Amino acid sequence: MSTTTGAFIAGGIAACGAVTVTHSFETVKIRLQLQGELQSKADQAKKYRGVLHGIKVILQNEGPRGLFRGIGTAYIYQVLLNGCRLGFYEPLRTGATNAIYKDPNFQSLGINVFAGAASGIIGAAFGSPFFLVKTRLQSYSPFLPVGTQHQYRNAFDGLSQIYKSEGMGGLYRGVGAAMVRTGFGSSVQLPTYFFAKRRLTRHLGMEEGPGLHLASSAASGFVVACVMHPPDTIMSRMYNQTGDLYKGVFDCLSKTVKTEGLFAIYKGFFAHLARILPHTILTLSLAEQTNRLMRRAEDRFLSDDLKSRL
Repeated sequence: MSTTTGAFIAGGIAACGAVTVTHSFETVKIRLQLQGELQSKADQAKKYRGVLHGIKVILQNEGPRGLFRGIGTAYIYQVLLNGCRLGFYEPLRTGATNAIYKDPNFQSLGINVFAGAASGIIGAAFGSPFFLVKTRLQSYSPFLPVGTQHQYRNAFDGLSQIYKSEGMGGLYRGVGAAMVRTGFGSSVQLPTYFFAKRRLTRHLGMEEGPGLHLASSAASGFVVACVMHPPDTIMSRMYNQTGDLYKGVFDCLSKTVKTEGLFAIYKGFFAHLARILPHTILTLSLAEQTNRLMRRAEDRFLSDDLKSRL
């Protein structure tokens, strides 16, 4: 196992590789989630009718740049979120397991879920301002706008404009929803991944390698999409709002369901699935490789004493 610092770096690198492939699906997902916001079904104009239609119309009207709006901000966010999520998961898990069971190698589902949720919540809190700007950059369209439109040149222009107009509170608007969303996803992502990995090894005789990592990641990604999508929809709307359209997580949930129906919280689910499956597969598979490389580098260049402190 890499040091906490090494795992943070490895997790961030793996996540940046994954987001390069999946960012366009995230753009479509956000626009589907914002489409018809707080409108009755009869009044909703469907500018984006699904994943493939969304990709098609964005490419036709905005080109590849439209699909990849906010990619630079996404890299910063992924380093912070997945660096924390993959970097802190194992220290939290082993620390809690050792404290309760006196054996850091013991596998407890409850502790694994706790460690996954806690590490994800830490990452969400650190990365929230960048996810806020990323959401606003991706929702912006000069041709087919949905939701409130914000025009920022890049991540730092967005952060500057938000801070000047809304203060520090504006930068952390929706952080509660982000922590719930990421806590839900993280609580099942790594535990499901390692659970699937153990079962595939034990029952199907799969050996350590890319095939095992791919199958385990696919199982994990599907579960993550199912669990995480409702709070993800709420978070996207809270991040994109201007003013006080929503007072908080439950107010946003209540208004959305009352106005648009229960299934409104699953708007953009298939776009989310199209993003989260390859993203989870790539993040976890790449993390296995980057962690291996990081361990080799640490063994070569760091002393045991220094490794114990990182």
